[in-house]
Parts: sequence; structure tokens; C-alpha cells
Amino acid sequence: MSDSDLAGLRERAANGDRDAVDQLVELAGERGDLAELRQLAESGNADAAAQLVELATELGDMKELRRLADRGDRDAADQLVELAAERADVGELRRLADGGNRDAADVLAELTEEEDEEE
Repeated sequence: MSDSDLAGLRERAANGDRDAVDQLVELAGERGDLAELRQLAESGNADAAAQLVELATELGDMKELRRLADRGDRDAADQLVELAAERADVGELRRLADGGNRDAADVLAELTEEEDEEE
């Protein structure tokens, strides 16, 4: 898609064309364009928000997942816990648990228990 086609698609989306918005979400996901997805998600598009979480997870982008989770995105929080667990990132898990995330608290307890058993 050319830059002018993309600009036209963005203009149609800005004017309320739902099909154009859907196309933008799809294209942004295919291109790995976090910025475009972020903008669409912040304008209230649930599909863009879901795609943003998916892409950030695929990229292992803890910063983006953290930003989304801190804004209340439950899917982002779930993915953040999962990535932190895979990386044994105790600091991130503790931060999430301290913020009230029960899943993070559970994983943190499991990791701590495993560490105690190894010692």
C-alpha cells in the first residue's frame, strides 16, 4: 500500500468509516506498527487494543504491556504476568502483585518457593 493510499485510509477512518478503521488495524498488525495500533486503541477501538496486546506480546515488549496493563487492560496484564514468569522477572511480578494482581502474586509465590527449595 502506498503512502497516499494509507493517508486516504486514515482520512476515511477519521471520518467514521468503520471498514477503513478495520483495514487500518489489520495493516498496522501486519506491519508491526505499534504506534498506529496505539493511536487506534486510544481512540477506543477494541480490535486495535487486542492487536496491540498481541503484537507487544510477540515482540516481548514489556514496556508496552506494562503501559497497557497500568491503564487497566486485563489482557495486557495477563500477558505481562506470563512474560515476567517466563523470564523469572521477580521485580516485575512483585510490582504487579503489589498493585493487586493475584496471578502475579501466585506466580511470585511459586518462584520464591522454587528458589527456597533449590537452596
